[in-house]
Amino acid sequence: MTQATDKMTVGVVVERRDLDNKWVDHAWRAVAVIPGAPPVSEWRQTIAGDGWTQYHAATLDIEIFAKETDGYRANLQGHMPVVYVVLRPNEGTESPHEVDVFHVTVCAHEASLYAEMPDNIVDGVPMPPEIVAWVSDFFNKHHVEVPFVKRKRLPYDPRKGGPRGDGARGGKNE
Repeated sequence: MTQATDKMTVGVVVERRDLDNKWVDHAWRAVAVIPGAPPVSEWRQTIAGDGWTQYHAATLDIEIFAKETDGYRANLQGHMPVVYVVLRPNEGTESPHEVDVFHVTVCAHEASLYAEMPDNIVDGVPMPPEIVAWVSDFFNKHHVEVPFVKRKRLPYDPRKGGPRGDGARGGKNE
């Protein structure tokens, strides 16, 4: 049985902002996604202001899967639904930018896993209405509520260094 999936292409807008900091002179962050954006082979400057510049840095697919609908629900029910953009330090010498756009997702659980990796920058950017509608529709078609089953705790057996498998209570007089 195959799991239902879908994908949508988005452009990722990344901003370089000057900082007034004695250790770091600028910072990178994702600021927007553009549904249906064309592919880019190099970063394209889109807009600039005093101390900041934005680039269409990459075009990637957001992929959604029926098995991850719980993570989509967590995102959609939040204060403001977001698209999570994962940036990673650029290890190559060919690019003039210090970060690469690595991944995009709408799954809150997946984003939290990427955020645990020390070099990743995970930014939540506002989810455009057409992506909200797309994810909501997918969720409504494919979400299956899984009932919570509390596991039964087994009594501790100090002689075996773990739980007893026979269901008996451990104690001194056994």
